[in-house]
Amino acid sequence: MTLARDQIIQTTCELLELQGYHATGLNQIIKESGSPKGSLYYYFPGGKEELTAEALNRVGQVVLNRIKENLAAIDDPGESIRTFILNIARNVVLSGYRAGGPITTVALETAATNERLREECQRIYTGWQGAFADKLISGGFSEESAKRLSFLIIASIEGGIILCRTNRSPEPLENVAYELGELVSKLQ
Repeated sequence: MTLARDQIIQTTCELLELQGYHATGLNQIIKESGSPKGSLYYYFPGGKEELTAEALNRVGQVVLNRIKENLAAIDDPGESIRTFILNIARNVVLSGYRAGGPITTVALETAATNERLREECQRIYTGWQGAFADKLISGGFSEESAKRLSFLIIASIEGGIILCRTNRSPEPLENVAYELGELVSKLQ
């Protein structure tokens, strides 16, 4: 991967999370990445949709790796999930309530209108759910129970991030962390 291509993708990731798909224009991406206009179309001949799919893929993989690393650090599934969500809350606060939910922002805007981006968001969410399900299964949960709980975990995290950003408070994610941790521990 070239430095210019990498910078274009990274800038797109940041802008999509901050302002969403429709508000992020190619001219802004070019300007903020410091790349010549020709390089954007050279690397992404499919334009904004192709670039967005690449950016979603990148951020989705980064988050997936972070989920796996964090969950692996603590053996107990309930405690590992609680700790992971509390870390998200801290990061949302540290970003000034500007970060969190990079996939959700695009999914909300494009799920009904852009099949390619909807499928990319679905693939990413499925991967994240799989990481949580694997942790739950390793903690003794049945595959079916782990699958259902992983949907609840992802939905709670994504909703919690939106509420944290809206309320300018970590409290929604702190509550999600506590309640999901307790639920997982009780069901184990």
